[in-house]
Amino acid sequence: MSAVPQPVSQTTSERPAPPKPSLLRRISTFFHAHPTLTLIALLSLPLLWLFVIYLGSIGAMLTQSFFSLDPFSGRVVRTPTLSTYQQLFTPANLDIFLRTVTMAAAVTLACAVIAFPLSYYFARYASRRAKSILFLGVMLPLWSSYLVRVYAWKLILADEGIISWVFTTLGIRGVLDAILNIPVIGGSSLSFSFLGMFIVFVYIWLPFMILPVTAALERVPNSLIEASGDLGGKPGLTFRKIIFPLALPGIVAGSIFTFSLTMGDYIIPQIIGNSSYFIGGAVYTFYGTAGNIPLAAAFTVVPIIIMIVYLLVARRMGAFDAL
Repeated sequence: MSAVPQPVSQTTSERPAPPKPSLLRRISTFFHAHPTLTLIALLSLPLLWLFVIYLGSIGAMLTQSFFSLDPFSGRVVRTPTLSTYQQLFTPANLDIFLRTVTMAAAVTLACAVIAFPLSYYFARYASRRAKSILFLGVMLPLWSSYLVRVYAWKLILADEGIISWVFTTLGIRGVLDAILNIPVIGGSSLSFSFLGMFIVFVYIWLPFMILPVTAALERVPNSLIEASGDLGGKPGLTFRKIIFPLALPGIVAGSIFTFSLTMGDYIIPQIIGNSSYFIGGAVYTFYGTAGNIPLAAAFTVVPIIIMIVYLLVARRMGAFDAL
């Protein structure tokens, strides 16, 4: 019988070489072995945007504030000087700063007073369905155009608007006229007054106060409130000693939005307000109409300084934990 031929075994040198890993796999392996380089690669583009685009524009603006405007030629003199900052302390400009900060503080306080009970209902009593509906009602205005909402309020506050119609129908139009005759807040109509401006500011920025306050109240443990009741604490004492201190970081977090947005806005004062300037309107006028770029840049330094101080105080009060 003929012998059955045996298969010839391949030597190691004759076996096919394993395929080389792909370029993408080699790159991922390299970055996995070097986590520091991975972190640098991930943060390079965001940091480049932060330092070049964001901080770079702020630095350019601050640099412009140390220049001056030639009163004869109207050109910017690029020689460092503090003369532009000296113009900030004129009575007219100080009045602009005071008016803006006062309005921002009043709007922030009103938003907090309105938002707190609503947020407390969201966090403690509202059912899941009711909370969804109410949150939709709070967020729904933000889906429409900012300018549309402002112009809608201008029509509401006008002499032909629904507010004047209600006062006239109820026979109390004299009350509205008496309010408009108050020198500080009044005007020719609600649509051209500080009171109307205040109403529109509160309406526009109220959602930015409701959301962080609700988040802060939802983190208040029910066990603390129950323990206060078991120990004989009355509702007022429980609110002052437990609920409000724990919700205060959320209120401060919301005030960061309402205060800063009110202080920097120039559209609402231009559409609703009278001829009195706010910081945003002054910057717009100095930059666009007067062409005084150094003074416009110097004006922007004031709200930046105010907000830096405000943020430092808010950080000490734990507001960043509620964002």
